[in-house]
Amino acid sequence: MAGWLRSLVGALLLLEGAAALSFLHHRYEEMVQALFRVQSQCPYVTRIYSIGRSVEGRHLYVLEFSDYPGIHEPLEPEFKYVGNMHGNEVLGRELLLQLSEFMCEEYRRGNERITHLIHDTRIHIMPSMNPDGYEVAAKQGPDSNGYLTGRNNANGVDLNRNFPDLNTFMYYSGEISGPNHHIPLPDNWKSQVEPETLAVIQWIGSYNFVLSANLHGGAVVANYPYDKSQDQRFRNHRRTVNTPTPDDKLFQKLAKTYSYAHGWMHRGWNCGDYFADGITNGASWYSLSKGMQDFNYLYTNCFEITLELSCNKFPPQEDLERQWMANREALVAFIEEVHQGIKGMVSDENNNGIAGAVISVQGISHDITSGDMGDYFRLLLPGTYTVTASAEGYQPQTVTTTVGPAAPSLVHFQLKQDVVRKPLERKTSGTRTNNKALQKKVVPRATRRGTQR
Repeated sequence: MAGWLRSLVGALLLLEGAAALSFLHHRYEEMVQALFRVQSQCPYVTRIYSIGRSVEGRHLYVLEFSDYPGIHEPLEPEFKYVGNMHGNEVLGRELLLQLSEFMCEEYRRGNERITHLIHDTRIHIMPSMNPDGYEVAAKQGPDSNGYLTGRNNANGVDLNRNFPDLNTFMYYSGEISGPNHHIPLPDNWKSQVEPETLAVIQWIGSYNFVLSANLHGGAVVANYPYDKSQDQRFRNHRRTVNTPTPDDKLFQKLAKTYSYAHGWMHRGWNCGDYFADGITNGASWYSLSKGMQDFNYLYTNCFEITLELSCNKFPPQEDLERQWMANREALVAFIEEVHQGIKGMVSDENNNGIAGAVISVQGISHDITSGDMGDYFRLLLPGTYTVTASAEGYQPQTVTTTVGPAAPSLVHFQLKQDVVRKPLERKTSGTRTNNKALQKKVVPRATRRGTQR
């Protein structure tokens, strides 16, 4: 089915009995009340939890939708939305509250599309990553000229320039055939990040997220990795160098899914800028260091894009309904993209799940790993792939599989133990080589710049 036709059918399904929603700006207490109201209305398919607190002590709440809230079901992918990372970019925050109310109401109405989505996906929604910044921005209101007021957290730090800089390590290690996935964090990383950033890093390390989007404002475009250009020589100029990931075609498809389901993003001309198909590679727009979407891709299994959703960072209240109608189908359609590619179990000969098994796809130099239960999820475009599962102490297994456009292909691996004879120790003279010393590399520190995303 063509993409536009699938979007039209999906939109018609959502129109069946669409709920009447309240279109208001929500201060922190009102946001919390809205989340708990959804949870009370749909108690069997929702859960609220906090991943930590902001600088000023506000909870970073997440609303979860699942047919078994609080439980990871094997072969059920984990998805997340994060809004309001920049406190003064508020549309994402309101859209995620609207999405939460909408999904609850449509589930109660028996909407088949939403019901299937909740039963087959574990969905995590964080309306505000920066509640302190929002309160500052909300005090000035949407009519103020303070374009950056409330953007940063209470310590004055831009949270989208605050994640460990794994890009620099990747670009450096790439010269010596180093990894571009599951890059370890530097030893002192906790001392370099803000409480909100720390909470998110621990959060994404605790859940095996597969797909994600973080919602911003100030432009209208779907932005995909890499955000940071490899060429960092011109530090005082706006750099625009297309910097694709090994999954570039997949990321473009994910971005287009949102763009073409959106009311006008795909047209390209918005806010005085033009982006073909309403999408852009991040570094092709401008280079951004220490951003969240690149961090997700380089540190975890999660594929994240950044959604710029409005020219006005703090749109007036009377514009919220129009914005919701423009984004509603896109928000749902993007969640559905988590169900593509391949998924399966990696187990041993006794059918015990193997956690941390590496899933490699021939021709795509970016691996993912299995979760705690041994299940894995690898997003892929339709096509035929050669896939290998490997784990320490086991013989690798390789299969060839075909991925279709509609649903993920189920590909299981059962690995045999690798029996290796222990070699005889040989006496050597002289000093031992210090392997740890050889492994240490000096990674240059990247500069931070204050740009839009």
